[in-house]
Amino acid sequence: MTETPENAGNAVAKPEKRESLLANLALNILIPTLILTKASGEDMLGTKWAIVVALAFPLAYGARDLLRSGKVNFFSALGVISICLTGGISLLELDAKYIAIKEAAIPGLLGIATVISLYTPWPLVKTLLYNDRVLQVERIARALAEKGNSARFDQTLSHASWMIAGSFFVSSTLNYLLAKILLVSPPGTEAFNEELGKMTALSFPVIALPAMLILMATMFFLFRRITRLTELTLEEIVVHQ
Repeated sequence: MTETPENAGNAVAKPEKRESLLANLALNILIPTLILTKASGEDMLGTKWAIVVALAFPLAYGARDLLRSGKVNFFSALGVISICLTGGISLLELDAKYIAIKEAAIPGLLGIATVISLYTPWPLVKTLLYNDRVLQVERIARALAEKGNSARFDQTLSHASWMIAGSFFVSSTLNYLLAKILLVSPPGTEAFNEELGKMTALSFPVIALPAMLILMATMFFLFRRITRLTELTLEEIVVHQ
């Protein structure tokens, strides 16, 4: 049987590989934490090289994501910038308060951007949740128009945006408190590196987990409102891989 160009294209196309949660946690949290807490002594890497090596892992992970996707992911790029700032502040031995400010500023600015985006044609909630990678947007729009609920759904998107902004503001506050509580030693010391490692280790349970729970609650709220306003089932509105 002769392969048509379309069939050949389908044969070549491969499903997009999913990110490994284990690799993500290992390269962004576990390995940097172990290096900073266990290898900062002068008999091992030393304080400066421990920071360089520890931050190289999440930095390489972000660069790999960029090269693999072939396009700039805004949140991945932001993560890389955050890592570079942490490394720069630590290597220059600036006051730890600047790390606390940086930790609070990035999610805080995202929260402000989410609120501002409500007053533009491109609310951030559409980028994060209401998009054609997650939901059958065109089908939902048709059903909303048929039921006369398009305006009510715009209000739903507004409420979801405020919930997402809230998750960023919670992260901002927790980031600042965690940095202020843990980073008490002078930069450039082994004790400071250990504290930086502890902050990295605690960032997931203390900061990321609450933000993820708020985001999940936002998704539940959004999906529930869509099914009510469109009278479609959840199976009918989500994108099936």
